[in-house]
Amino acid sequence: MGSVSVEVADAKQMDAVRDQIGYLLISRHKISDPTNADFTIFSQQDLLSTISQVTETFTALLSGIAAISLLVGGIGIMNIMLVTVVERTREIGLRKALGATKKAVVSQFLIESVILTVAGGILGMILGTLLSFIISSLINVPFTINIVSVLLAVGVSGGIGIIFGWYPARKAANLQPIEALRYE
Repeated sequence: MGSVSVEVADAKQMDAVRDQIGYLLISRHKISDPTNADFTIFSQQDLLSTISQVTETFTALLSGIAAISLLVGGIGIMNIMLVTVVERTREIGLRKALGATKKAVVSQFLIESVILTVAGGILGMILGTLLSFIISSLINVPFTINIVSVLLAVGVSGGIGIIFGWYPARKAANLQPIEALRYE
């Protein structure tokens, strides 16, 4: 088995050259039916399109995994914040009895939720960066960090904190002061 390299300027010429090479190989291999050819002709464009399809598939797969991970992480954050609301019910009742507004209570719990998620996002970025640096050093690939990706990750982490922290924050803000002070 051998390979032949041919340089062609445009797609029409490429198709013509591919057909000529195919007919030449069919005659040299003494094949009567072209569907029974014992060879395949690939162009660089064919290889690039195959690589592009594989890349798109991996991107979709990783995007799906990331979305599921964010959903599971968000649910975990919401559960942690709901437990925090239950544990601090008396504190919330006392704050509201002393004049805290619903907005102040919501803000408190949303800030806690955002701090929790952003801290987790930063820790994840640090670990990911270290792992990427180690792997790039081992396989001799240049190590680069895209600042836009880092900022996007921090923004998404904060957004997850706001989205999944909203329900527990509203639940805390809607507690009645008398009932919350009686809670044990």
